[in-house]
Order: sequence, then structure tokens, then C-alpha cells
Amino acid sequence: MTDMPILAALVPVVVLLALGIATAIGCRALGLSPIVGYIALGIGLKAVGVRMVFEEATISLLAELGVVFLLFDVGLHFSLKHMRERASDIFAFGPVQVLLATLVLGLVGLLFGLSPLPAFLVGAVLSMSSTAVVARLIAERHQQSCPVGQTATAILVFQDVAAIFLLIVVGSLNSTTALALVTALALAKAVAAFGAAVLIARLAIGPLLALVAGTRNEEVFTATALVIALAAGWATGQIGLSLTLGAFLGGLTLSETPYRAVIQSEITPFRGLLLSFFFIYVGFSLDAATIAQYWYAVLGIATLFVAVKVMTNIAASLVFRWSVPGSTQLGFLLSQGSEFAFVILSLPAVRALVGESRASIVVAAVALSMAATPNLAELGRSLAGSMRRRRQKALDPELLPRSTTAPVVIVGMGRIGRTVADALIHFDIGYVGLERDQRRLREAIADGYSASFGDATDIRLWESVELHSRRISVLTAPKLESVTVNSPVAVAQYPNLKRVAAAASESEAEQFRRIGVQAVVERGSPHGSHIATAVLEELGCDAVQIAACMQQLGERIAAKATPAPAAA
Repeated sequence: MTDMPILAALVPVVVLLALGIATAIGCRALGLSPIVGYIALGIGLKAVGVRMVFEEATISLLAELGVVFLLFDVGLHFSLKHMRERASDIFAFGPVQVLLATLVLGLVGLLFGLSPLPAFLVGAVLSMSSTAVVARLIAERHQQSCPVGQTATAILVFQDVAAIFLLIVVGSLNSTTALALVTALALAKAVAAFGAAVLIARLAIGPLLALVAGTRNEEVFTATALVIALAAGWATGQIGLSLTLGAFLGGLTLSETPYRAVIQSEITPFRGLLLSFFFIYVGFSLDAATIAQYWYAVLGIATLFVAVKVMTNIAASLVFRWSVPGSTQLGFLLSQGSEFAFVILSLPAVRALVGESRASIVVAAVALSMAATPNLAELGRSLAGSMRRRRQKALDPELLPRSTTAPVVIVGMGRIGRTVADALIHFDIGYVGLERDQRRLREAIADGYSASFGDATDIRLWESVELHSRRISVLTAPKLESVTVNSPVAVAQYPNLKRVAAAASESEAEQFRRIGVQAVVERGSPHGSHIATAVLEELGCDAVQIAACMQQLGERIAAKATPAPAAA
């Protein structure tokens, strides 16, 4: 009898997960984005009276957590250095895009008979783009390191902050407090939150994660990632800002630590699962009766505002000297409505200002635009490619993913790993090192090597270190058993990745070769010179220059090992 409440509580969870899995599989078979399927699933659940089984508040909470974890993941990719580099996108491109779209969409609202205040309010709401949809598309297409992906992310960061102030403006519609005072207070809070995040990142996060890494316990790392993401969101929520801004700042505090990759690998499953609940909730929150009655208006408004946003986004891009193909791709990628529209247009003051039926139609149009985003983004990409081909120009750096990711991953920063890193530095070739031993990691970072904490045998980590963008993975101290177990997954997921391993003997090297790993028996001086040579040859470096580099490295190590002569 005591198990009955637990069993009853499990029913909706099991059913919802099963429906989500079936939806994802079905969309994959039909060639559709899972986003479309999840929104349709939400509409279907509401249409069949699912309220009797699922509590709307529960789905709403899971949906909000999905966006929180998404923004946390975005923050992990957006370090303080990155923010300085993309400052023009965040503080110039973003405002121009939002203001231009707000102005044009507001004028369209006036043409449809709205008075100025609701017209430009709806225009501002529709000028925002969906972080949840766009960030997921960028991640799926591995565009985090290309100009289109980086600029879109920067604009979304600005929009998330702007949406907070839009919520403040909406909240003050029936307030006696001066709008300027409320806005200034919110701005001060946002600046204080950012300053606190920077301070915490400098003083507390590094030592905390070093302590956690010393436990050698994956569960503790997972718990730490969850605590930081949720606590950061809770903290900004407590001071009247959005949970998503706090989550972004939480990720930002971790982005420049050597533990970023392993934190990201721990958080990714939660992000993906909870984000699917967000899209289900989008469908669940729609008014099916309004959609059925005014389907032509929903379709027309969605088409109109997406077309306007494509044009204003392209115009904003051209202002910042983007090429026409690059502007086109970015314009379509950011053409949908935002999840903030569901929040703002559900507020009683806004619905009274805009009108109940109009607000419901606009909400449905936003949901339709979000569902169509994968197809719109692909259309923009195709149009941009066609323009480039017609012009017969060289590859447009704003059009194609131009990866800034270092081509080599060095697994293990011991003697062999350092020799390989030194050789790559000599040829000005980028790399990133992975090291699971805390002492070696601290020493490598202290000596100026680029290294992060992580266990390369953990498959979840591979996506976080962007193996899809790497050319070579160097295994400096591989365990044959682990490599053999993971080899089928590595070959299937990263067919273009060359794996090079340091073998202890010729017999072990032969075993590595049987599973598709290039093996090198390391007997050279300096230790690691043979595998470093193999890596440089694979990267197309000149053989004479490689030999000279190895000689210099050997002489440098020998000089360090030679004791200084005694003083007379």
C-alpha cells in the first residue's frame, strides 16, 4: 500500500517521457526538427484533456528549468574574454537589430489598427528571438565557433537582458512609480549581478572546482554543476531579474576555468531533456480553439512578422558591414519570435491593452515561427550559398562555418604530452590538452600550457571538447582496453578525426592499429618526439623543419638536465 502514491506519481512521468521519445523518433523518420514535434505534442496533450493527468504547473517548472540550463550552457561558451571580443555585437549590433525590428513591426501594428502604445509594445515583443531554439540549432550544427553562430549568440545575450527591461516596462503600466526610476534600478541590479559574477569567478569558483576534482567523484561534479546553475538563477530571481540571466552569469563564471569541458558534459543531459519539456509546454500553452477559429490570421501574422524580421535583421547586418550572403543567413536564423512573448503576452495588463483575441493570435503565431525556425534557418543557409556561387567569389568567412577551434587534442599532459605541445607551439599550431590528474593539470597550466580538466575515456566529454572540429586526437598514455571499448563510438561519431596513440611496444602498437588507431612506439629523445613527429607530418609540416624542431627540443631538455658548473 505504501508504494501506491509513488506508482501513481510515476505514471505521468513515464507517459510523458515515452511520448517525448516517440515524438523525437517520429520527427527523425520524417526529416523534421524535434522542436516541431514537441510543440505538436504539447498541443495534442492539451487537446485530449491531459490536465487530468499532468499538472500544468509541473510542466511549466520543467520548461523554465530547461531554458535556465540552456542559458547556463551558453554562458559556458561565453567567457569574459569572449564578451570583450564580441562587445560590438552585444552592445551595438544587438541594440540596432532590436530597435530596427521594433520600429518597423510597430508601424505594421499601427496599420492594423492598434494604437501607438500596444503597437510598439507588440513590436518590441516580436523583435526578440528565441534563445532556446537558436542556441539549440547552433549547437546541433556545430556553429559555436563560426561568425554566424558567435554573432547570433551575442545578439541573443543582449536580447535576454533587453527582455528583462521590457518586462519591467510592462509591469509598470499600472504602477505609480516612475518608469525611469524602475528601469534605472533594474540596470543597477544587472550591473551589480555581473560584477558579483566576475568577483566570484576570480576568488571562489577555481578553488571550489579544484576541491571537487580532488574527490575523483563524477556525481559530485554533477551536483556542483547543478548547484551553480540553479543557485545563480535563484540569486538573480531574488533581486528582481530573470532566472535565465543568473544562469548565464553562472556559466560565465565557469567558462575560463580548466573545468569548463567536464562541467558542460555533466550538464548537457539535463539541458537536452528539460529543453524538450520547454517546447512541449509551448504547445501546451496555446489556445487550440483560437488557433482553429483564426488559423488564417495566425498563419498570416506569423508569415508577416517573420518576413519583416528577416528584412530588418539583414538591414542591421549590412549596417555592420556584413556581406549580403552572411546577412541573409543571420537574418533567417533570428527571424522567429521569443519565448518571452509567452510571458509578456499572458500578463493581464498586456492582454487588456492589446485585446484577448489579438494576444492569443500573436502567441500562436510566435509558436508557429519557432516551429518553422529549423526550416527557415536552412532556407537562409541555402540562399546564402546560392548567392556565393552566383558571384563566384572566394569562400565568404561570414557564410561558412570557419572554425577557430584548435586542430589537436592532447590527452594527457605528462612528458609525452608536453613534447607534443611544444612541437605544435613551435609551428604555431593550436591545441588543447586534457588531463585528469590534478597535480599534472596545475603544473601544466602554471608552465603556460593550454590544458583543461577531464577524463577522455568519458564519452560524454567528447562533445564538450568539440571533437567534431578537431583533426587529431593524441593519446599519450592510452589504456588499450578503454580505447578498444570506445573505438566504435569514436569512429561512428567522428569519422574525420585521426587518432594517434603512444604505444609501449610494437605488439601493443599492432593491437591499436587493428582498431583503427595510428600507433607510434615511443623510444625517441626527447620523450614524445616520435609521436610529435607523426602528428606534425599528419598536419602537413615540412620534414626538414620537423627534424630541426625535434633537435631544438632535445637540446633544450638536455640543457635543463645539465647541472650548472660550481662557482670557483
